[in-house]
Amino acid sequence: MGVKLSYKDFDCYLKELSSKYKIYAPKVLEGKGKFAETNVIGYEQITSFNEIQLDEKSYFSPKEIFYPIRETLFYFKDNEAEVPDIDVKPIIILARPCDLNGIRRLDTIFLKNGFNVDYYYKRRREFVKFMMIECTEGFESCFCVSMNSNIAKDYEAAIRFEEGSVSIKTVDDELITETIVLSEKVVFEPEFVRENKVKVSIPEVGKVTKESFNHKIWMEYTGRCIACGRCNTSCITCSCYSMQDVKLSEDQLIGERRRVWAGCHVDGFTDMAGGHICRADNGERMRFKTMHKINDFYKRFGEHMCVGCGRCDDVCPEYISFSKCINKLNQIIEEENTSG
Repeated sequence: MGVKLSYKDFDCYLKELSSKYKIYAPKVLEGKGKFAETNVIGYEQITSFNEIQLDEKSYFSPKEIFYPIRETLFYFKDNEAEVPDIDVKPIIILARPCDLNGIRRLDTIFLKNGFNVDYYYKRRREFVKFMMIECTEGFESCFCVSMNSNIAKDYEAAIRFEEGSVSIKTVDDELITETIVLSEKVVFEPEFVRENKVKVSIPEVGKVTKESFNHKIWMEYTGRCIACGRCNTSCITCSCYSMQDVKLSEDQLIGERRRVWAGCHVDGFTDMAGGHICRADNGERMRFKTMHKINDFYKRFGEHMCVGCGRCDDVCPEYISFSKCINKLNQIIEEENTSG
C-alpha cells in the first residue's frame, strides 16, 4: 500500500520531514564540474522536488554523507585525546537500488569485518535512513543486473517519480507525516530494472588461475591508467583510507589525527618502509581492484563488492571501462579452461 502526492504535496512532505531530518538527494551542483563554469551531479541537501536530479546519474555516490572524505578522529594535546562531537540530526538519503546495495557492502566492511566495529563509521551510519528511488531502466553504463544489485530491500520508504505525481510506500512509521495520512491511497510496490544495455559475465569464483593473474591484459592498463583515483572516489563500495597527523604546535604535542579517503589506484597507497612498493605498475593496481571487486570479497562475504553502478566507467579520463575489463578477464579464464 502507498500514497500518491502531487509535486506540491511532496514539497510539503519534505518540509515536514525537514523538521527532524536532513534530506539528501542527487542534485545539480552549479559551477562544480570538471571544467570552468560547468556543473556536476552530487548528493546535497534538498528541500523541494525541483532540486532533485533524476534524468542523469550522479557523478559521486552518497557515501560521503556518512563516510566523510576527510574526518578528524580525535584531537590531542600532550598526553590527552578528545573525540570531536558530530551533528546527530538524523539523515534521509534518496538513492537508487545499486547504491543501497553498495552501502550494505560498506556496512559489511566497517561493521561486520572481523571482531572490531568501526566506531567512527557506526556513529554516523546509525543516524541514516533511506528512501529508495524506483529505477526501472538504469543509465547507459549501468550493469547492476549482472551484479545482482538491481533489487534492494533495505529501505525505510520507496519512491516512484512520475509525470506530475510522486508515489510513496513507507516502511518506517516514523516517516509517516500528516501529508501522508491525508493523501490518496494507492497500491504501490516498487519495480526494478531487469535488463541493462551493458552486460557482464563474471568469472566463476575459484577459477582465477596464476596464468590469468599474470596475463598481459594487465599491461594494457599500465599504459592507459594515469592513477588519478577517480574510479576509487566515485565508487560506492571503495572504502580504503589513510591517516594523517596534523601538528598544530612547534613541539608537535598539539594536533589532530584525520582519516582521509585513499585508493588502490593512487600513487603512494602501497608504499612501505624502506622504499618498497607492493604495486608500482598501474596495471597491477587495476588487477588488484578487479580481483577484489569480483572475486576476493565474494569469497569472504558471499556477494560481489562491485554493484554495477557504472560510475567508474563514467568518470575515467582515459575511458577505461571496468565492465569491459571484467568481460575480458572472463574470456581469458574461459579460454584457459577450454584449452586446459
